[in-house]
Amino acid sequence: MDSAVVLQMAEGKFVTYLLEGIKVIDLASFLAGPGAATLMGDYGAEVIKIEPPGGDGYRRLHGQWESDYNWQLTSRNKLGISVDVRKPDGLGVLLRLLEDADVLVTNFRNDQLEKYGISWETLHEKFPKLILAQLTGYGNVGPDRLRRGYDSTAFFARTGIMQMMKPKDSAPVFPPGGVGDHTTAMSLFAGVMMALFKREKEGEGSFVETSLIGTGAWTNGMQLQGAISGFDLGELLQKSSRSPLASVYETRDHRFVILVFTNPVKEWPEFANAMKHPDWLEDDRFSDVRSLMKNRDDARDMFASVFSSMTLEEVCLALDEYHLTFGVVEGLTDVVQDAHLVENGVLVKTESEDPNFEWTIANPIRISGEACRSAGDPPGYGEHTKVVLTEHGFSDEEIAALIEQGAVFTGQGS
Repeated sequence: MDSAVVLQMAEGKFVTYLLEGIKVIDLASFLAGPGAATLMGDYGAEVIKIEPPGGDGYRRLHGQWESDYNWQLTSRNKLGISVDVRKPDGLGVLLRLLEDADVLVTNFRNDQLEKYGISWETLHEKFPKLILAQLTGYGNVGPDRLRRGYDSTAFFARTGIMQMMKPKDSAPVFPPGGVGDHTTAMSLFAGVMMALFKREKEGEGSFVETSLIGTGAWTNGMQLQGAISGFDLGELLQKSSRSPLASVYETRDHRFVILVFTNPVKEWPEFANAMKHPDWLEDDRFSDVRSLMKNRDDARDMFASVFSSMTLEEVCLALDEYHLTFGVVEGLTDVVQDAHLVENGVLVKTESEDPNFEWTIANPIRISGEACRSAGDPPGYGEHTKVVLTEHGFSDEEIAALIEQGAVFTGQGS
């Protein structure tokens, strides 16, 4: 049975998707590279996830094996096989899969691609229409090209983002996992889409590459461009306090609200009135924005005192009355129960019977007239190995020999 049909039948319906007919081989591990393949799978590409012997380490990130929530999010809409590409016969399996593939996604470095005989030059000669999409930590050249990188190190720490998150006179805050990976996955996905567009015009595949550090620098571009021009906001924030009109405050019921006023000349008087303190505007220390900034520490303490006397509901009503920009700092459990996110298709129901995977996070891209696949259960280890190999012309005898040699592996239900 065609592997694409396996996915469509699992969804219980037949739908045409934008990337239907595109075949993606996901030879990447953990999150950023596979995340780009997930986006393509959401829009209908057939994605074959290749795991190494024993399974992708991402399955065991939090000490679990099957149905780990990380694995569910990033491996939905994929077919799962296990191949040891270090063995000649395993590499032969990969090359057979690439004969009709459109995209190969990997987080192997260039020296590793060379080692396994799948460098861009080699693959382009064999498969001139193939797109090779590579994710690295620090890029392909320079002294750190071989350094192992994760989003916390290459995306957050090395690009100055952690400095911007650092409280004054305190150590930097350790960043949340996967944020830089998901951002970089979007960069790689965009590159693949551009390469597919280029192939439509020129008939030839491309080598697409991005890195955690490159995407992190782009993400932190506002601050870095300032540093280029001599305005190092990170250093400034360590010497003086943040604006009281762009700070976080705690309410009486121990919730937190972040203010972001980008037009303080207009918004400072509105804020004073919203907080029922027009008297602030009569105080010489705060009568105009320049004076407010000069006395920012006093202003912050004053604001904090008022916020601490109000409940979150009271704060929201007061700020909304003047259409002031603010955000409520939400906990993770609050976010995944947010009806607004459900209504906007950010949180979506899956087709899984696993009670821990009833809902998932949708990809953030919407295209008019185009549907995304509903998310089903991720593949078990080696679940589709036999199906995929059969589809690619391997006989039962060849598959049995590959299993016996340890070149491929199957799991229950394969």
